Amino acid sequence: MKDSEQILAIAKQTILTESDAIAHLTNLIDSNFENAIKFILHSKGRVVVTGIGKSANIATKIVATLNSTGTPAVFMHAADAIHGDLGIIQKDDVVICISKSGNTPEIKVLVPLIKNSNNKIIAITGNKDSFLGTQADFTLNTFVEKEACPNNLAPTTSTTAQLVMGDALAICLLKMKGFTSSDFAKYHPGGALGKRLYLRVSDLIKNNEVPVVASSASIAEVIMEISERRLGATAVVDHEEKLVGIITDGDVRRMLNKTLNIASLTANDIMGIHPKTIHIDAMAIEALDTLESNNISQILVVDDQDHYRGVVHLHDLIKEGIF
Repeated sequence: MKDSEQILAIAKQTILTESDAIAHLTNLIDSNFENAIKFILHSKGRVVVTGIGKSANIATKIVATLNSTGTPAVFMHAADAIHGDLGIIQKDDVVICISKSGNTPEIKVLVPLIKNSNNKIIAITGNKDSFLGTQADFTLNTFVEKEACPNNLAPTTSTTAQLVMGDALAICLLKMKGFTSSDFAKYHPGGALGKRLYLRVSDLIKNNEVPVVASSASIAEVIMEISERRLGATAVVDHEEKLVGIITDGDVRRMLNKTLNIASLTANDIMGIHPKTIHIDAMAIEALDTLESNNISQILVVDDQDHYRGVVHLHDLIKEGIF
C-alpha cells in the first residue's frame, strides 16, 4: 500500500511541477515572441527547426505541428548540420534553434554559420543570457526553476516548456494566417479527423445499394427489397420519384405482429411519413449528428428536387472511422 501511495504521489508531483513551469511561461512572453511571429508571417521561406539531444526530439514535433497547421517547416539536427546538413537552410528560411542551456558546443559552432548566411535565428532557450540567447535575433525564454527529475538532471520540465512554446508559435501563426478547418483537412486527408472535415454524404453512398419501392408496391415487394439491399430499410417514392416515406425492417415486424393478412396491404399503408433526410452535398459529420440526435441507424439522402438518391447507414460512418 505504501508503494502504491508513493507511486501516485510521485506522478502527481511530476505533473504539478511541469504544469507550474508551463503556467510561468506566460510571464516570459514578450515583444520577442510578437516580433518572431511577424517575421515568420512575412518570410518567403520555410521554418527550419534545429536542436540536439532531447531538444532535437522536441524540434521534430514542432516541425510536425507547423506543417500540419500551414507553416512549411523542416527539421535539421544541430550535430548533423555542422557535418554537411547545413545545406538544408535556404536563402529566405527562418531558423528556430532549441537549447536549454544555449551554450552547447554544437550550438556555438552552428549559430555563427547561420548568421553568416544572413538567416534570422529564433532561439527557444532556458537561458536568455547564453550564447544562443544573446546571438539570436529573437529570443523566446523557456526558463524553468527545476526539472521534474528528483536529481534535476533528466530533461523533463525544460523540454515540456520548449514544446509548449513551439505550440504557442504554431497556434499564433495559424490564427494570424486565418487557417481554417477546411485548410486543416487538406493536410490530414487520410485520418479520421480529416474525414470529418472533407467527407461528404455523396462519398458515402456512391458504392451503396439504393433500396426503393413505389408507394403502391406490395408488402412482398417491400420485404424483398429490404432483404436484398441489406440496409435495413427502403425508401418509398411517388410516380415522380420523389421521396414520400420510409419502411424499416422494424416496421415490417410490427406489421406482422398485428396481422398476417398482408395480401391487400401496400407500402403506402405501413410506411413512415416525413422520414429523416439529408442533402447529398452535406458533410458526413452532419449525417452522424442527425443519426445520433434522432437515435436512428440510417438516413435517406435527397437532392435539391427532393429526389431520393440513397441511404447513409451508421455502418458507413463506422467504416470511414468518423463515428
